[in-house]
Amino acid sequence: MTPAGSPREFNSYGSRRGNDAVMSRGTFANIRLDNRLAPRAGPRTAHQPSGDLMDIFDAADRYAKESVPLIAIVGKDYGSGSSRDWAAKGPFLLGIRAVIAESFERIHRSNLVGMGIMPLQFQPGENADSLGLNGTEVYTIDVPADLVPHQALTVQVDNGKSFRVIVRFDTEVDLTYFRNGGILNYMIRKML
Repeated sequence: MTPAGSPREFNSYGSRRGNDAVMSRGTFANIRLDNRLAPRAGPRTAHQPSGDLMDIFDAADRYAKESVPLIAIVGKDYGSGSSRDWAAKGPFLLGIRAVIAESFERIHRSNLVGMGIMPLQFQPGENADSLGLNGTEVYTIDVPADLVPHQALTVQVDNGKSFRVIVRFDTEVDLTYFRNGGILNYMIRKML
């Protein structure tokens, strides 16, 4: 007989989708995750500016206590695969407020908007490597009040660099959801 709570009883993240505590800890928990802030693949990162190596969830919790909003700098086809709903909910719960990607999986981009996360896309031919970004920098994204779909924005980096991104709000509805902090907040405000 297997004791309750043993690893064998855990089953899978898919069977725990209703438990936000489990799922937020499982966000970015893939053992093959290539995080350039960690010395090897896995669900680890280096807290900035301390350099402390820790689990991604623990780092996000520490940033939340420090009131630091987070961005994710990612590669191509960000959000591909199964569980795309949690691929947006998890980052939101971890404190990510913007994602800068080379490209997005179509439905995932929409899910990010629905969670109130700003999807930003590098200019064609640009990525973190070509811009010399290593993830230890502090980024400032100037978002104008009169933002429109597909507008180009400037991202300022604390090392003196700056680069342009395209905001991937593809429709006015995307902007409405974002301005309300996501689709759930929008619907609540509409009902009240």
